[in-house]
Amino acid sequence: MRKKLSLILILVLFLTGCGSAATETPDDPTPVPTETTQPEPTLTPTPEIPLALLVVPADMDQERSDTYQTLIYNLAQSVGMRFQVRNTLTEADLEPALRVVIVLPPDPGLADLAPLAPQAQFLAVNIPDIAAGGNVSVLANTERPDIAAFISGYIAAMITEDYRVGLMIPKDDPQGQKTLAAFNAGVEYYCGTCNAFIYPAWCITAPCYPQHVEIAADEDPLTYNAYADFLILQRQVETMYVAPQFVTPDLLTYLSSSGILVISDVAPQPKLGNWVATIQPDVIQGIQSAWPQLVAGEGGINVSSPLVLTDINPDHLPPGKEQTAQDVLAKLQAGYIATGVEP
Repeated sequence: MRKKLSLILILVLFLTGCGSAATETPDDPTPVPTETTQPEPTLTPTPEIPLALLVVPADMDQERSDTYQTLIYNLAQSVGMRFQVRNTLTEADLEPALRVVIVLPPDPGLADLAPLAPQAQFLAVNIPDIAAGGNVSVLANTERPDIAAFISGYIAAMITEDYRVGLMIPKDDPQGQKTLAAFNAGVEYYCGTCNAFIYPAWCITAPCYPQHVEIAADEDPLTYNAYADFLILQRQVETMYVAPQFVTPDLLTYLSSSGILVISDVAPQPKLGNWVATIQPDVIQGIQSAWPQLVAGEGGINVSSPLVLTDINPDHLPPGKEQTAQDVLAKLQAGYIATGVEP
């Protein structure tokens, strides 16, 4: 009995000690962990890959279009750019990643579009009435148009019976008068006085050719056919040089339907059966030489490139005569033949 009481007493004391220990408040309570809010990760936007655009008309000759596309694709790939082709250019195409735009005729409205994309450089290729400036560069026959006029006169005289050749030039324009003088010099270089074997009834003094018409800058393009009629019907011209500002689809179609052979320094779109040749800068070489500056953001430049004969129709300018014309063109550009006009 005494042992049981001793055990009970020990047990009571033990439980009392545990209870008092549990109620003690420590001097430095352990802090309760709180939930830590993790910062949201910062997303770094992936920079857009720069874009190069080629703008070519839908009706361009497929072989030529493929040549240009291959050229710009390879140039874009060489500097890590994307490449796309457009048949037109609109404001919707001017995305922030746009860096280089190569534009072939017709003019999509570069004067309005280029300022909307200051981050991009535009190269206008053989587009009449486009001036270099700002972020627009120009590849065209701007430095020596007298050479194009001279070789046009030479070719026209070489392929035309009785030298019945003529040209359409701008009125009240110093450049138009230089074109006329250089064309006449090219005709004379080929055939001297170029006296016709059969004189037209209207021709009193020799030489009767070349003949020309002058068209005012503000003239309605719908009247160009009437100006052409003066040369065709009244002056019996058979081959004609057309200044680039007058090369319209309507006029070219009319001249083709009239059987008139045409030479110019603007490529026709599409090329009709009466087309003889185009005298224009070597576009491939010109684009290649301008590309580093365009990629570097350097614009507003005139791109120089040698003149070449393109769009040659062998039915009108057969290989032998073509080679002769090529040789004369090379000598013109080397300075061995003078056009008779101050450039």
